[in-house]
Amino acid sequence: MELHIADHPLIAHKLTVLRDERTDPGRFRGLTEELVALLAYEATRNIRVVDKEINTPVCPMTGTKLSSPRPVVVPILRAGLGMLDGMLKMLPTAEVGFLGLVRDEETLEAHAYANRLPSDLRDRQVFVIDPMLATGGTLAMAIDFLLERGVSDVTAICLVSAPEGVRHIEERYEGIANVTVHTAALDEKLNEKGYIVPGLGDAGDRMYGVV
Repeated sequence: MELHIADHPLIAHKLTVLRDERTDPGRFRGLTEELVALLAYEATRNIRVVDKEINTPVCPMTGTKLSSPRPVVVPILRAGLGMLDGMLKMLPTAEVGFLGLVRDEETLEAHAYANRLPSDLRDRQVFVIDPMLATGGTLAMAIDFLLERGVSDVTAICLVSAPEGVRHIEERYEGIANVTVHTAALDEKLNEKGYIVPGLGDAGDRMYGVV
């Protein structure tokens, strides 16, 4: 597994405001979109491209375009939805699949309640988006769904991550799949309730409120 921790003052600034408990849901959603766009810039560095012949106003030239098939973006519901617009600003032609996963607050295990993914994802580049990489259970379940559909490598974009979750993904998929994680911060630890410290709190609740 490859882990990339963003090192940029703009990302650090925006993440600090995002962490602040006084940040209201509207501002939280806006900052999330901005942070994802910044993280996606690096996460798509190895996206597949092909040459394209064009004519500029001056002369012909060989440029670059995204290759086919198109990449797939998979937000993990519900908090991952708040990251989708930022990702699609960088990849407007991407296809979107959805996974609904929820974590049991007592066992900390993830369970699926919705799945809207193509049955065959062979040869597709897939980007999973979820604000938190905490225990790693939710991301692992998402990766398992993708591997069953023929995906050979997965790129995950998370706003903040915990060492325990990173270690879980690293150990689980060593020698099985190529997994890359891009995150704005590797935080200190998980607390006894499975929340990242210092973390963001419950990202879904902070984006959309408690319903």
